[in-house]
Amino acid sequence: MFSKSNLPHDPLPLPDRFDWTDAEARDRVTAFFDLMARRHTVRDFSDRPVPQDIIEAAVATAGRAPSGANHQPWFFAAVQDAALKARIRAEAEEEKFYEGGAGDEWLKALEPIGTDASKPHLQIAPWLIVIFAQRWGTFDDGERFKNYYVPESVGIATGFLIAALHQAGLTCLTHTPNPMKFLNGALDRPGSEKPVMILAVGHPAQNATVPAVAKIKKPLEEIMKVY
Repeated sequence: MFSKSNLPHDPLPLPDRFDWTDAEARDRVTAFFDLMARRHTVRDFSDRPVPQDIIEAAVATAGRAPSGANHQPWFFAAVQDAALKARIRAEAEEEKFYEGGAGDEWLKALEPIGTDASKPHLQIAPWLIVIFAQRWGTFDDGERFKNYYVPESVGIATGFLIAALHQAGLTCLTHTPNPMKFLNGALDRPGSEKPVMILAVGHPAQNATVPAVAKIKKPLEEIMKVY
């Protein structure tokens, strides 16, 4: 990884190589697309328990994401405790956001989604995964070292995590209360870490719905151009 002392570059032969044919590669990427096309964000969760080892496997997958200088500037706080989930819900201050703190334009944009200040999923979902970005780290002697491309690295790792959770048949909801600094105190995380997102994770309720607008995705020609 990184060291306070000089750490020379030591190239290793590529340990994993996938020598698939074009046809095999096409089948695999199409199958993955089909899986991810069935990913839906829901706000209606079942209280059905999710074993801890499934969450651990998903977070371990997130930990395989690329990062700036391989510093891996992320931390995932997986919350199962009911009292702690209730505290997080109570301190999220969503009422201020929906009472005008967000601004008219932002609130108007949220209308087709159907979201509001009521966030029962923060307690019903069996897990909350709070994602922290580590702005800096410290060596054993307490000296700081800088992390690089932190937002980009954490964003990629979060994508890995969501894909892994969906692979396990789970659903999740991204939640970004403002402010989020209370999460450092609630979860005993250091000041070097910035909370960036809460993922509510679990199985969808039997009566779960999705907003119709969420099914509208930009076509490929609007998000890609071949040069």
